[in-house]
Amino acid sequence: MATTDGRVPRRRVDARSSVERITAAGRTVLGRGEASLEQIASEAGVGIATLYRHFPNREAIVRAVLEDILDTDLLPLIEGAADSPHTRQALQDIATHLLELITEERGLVPFAGNFADVAVDVLQRFSASLHPLLVRAQQAGEIRADLTAEDIPHFLVMAVAGLALPGATPSLRARFIALLFDSLNPANATPLPPLLAESDDLRASVRNVART
Repeated sequence: MATTDGRVPRRRVDARSSVERITAAGRTVLGRGEASLEQIASEAGVGIATLYRHFPNREAIVRAVLEDILDTDLLPLIEGAADSPHTRQALQDIATHLLELITEERGLVPFAGNFADVAVDVLQRFSASLHPLLVRAQQAGEIRADLTAEDIPHFLVMAVAGLALPGATPSLRARFIALLFDSLNPANATPLPPLLAESDDLRASVRNVART
């Protein structure tokens, strides 16, 4: 809450500054490879207690770094592709760039034990931004009609899991991104099964076990 003269209380300014410094330090340290919370705190110029106050675990650091990557590096590319006449290629370029960005942060994927869960959750924020591109690609017959914008974060994270690893060269990533996007081609595609709620999936699994 602002003071009567419109100034933001110093405590909040300091907190915001600490979060920004720790996030930037996370990108720097994780870009070097293996990292620890202590190394990130040292790079940010804060004590480990300050880091834990804002980021209680490794997953919180990964979330902040991913959000920074997407906000500063990927979102402008998504916005710039809004008028692209080649929408499928634009989506493919976005996926390729995301892989390049995450690969540059060499320690990011192994830093959190549940990287995939965190990454899908962060990428879901961008589903709305990707939706117009997806619809245009579907209308042009370039992408299967039963794919949804909510599918894309899972699709991208599967690509990251396989390709944002040591030894995955740019040419290898480009080849497999092309293969992955060919799976989205509507020609002769097998219809996607319905996406059920977790509880529905569980009940279906139980029914299948009961029948065996």
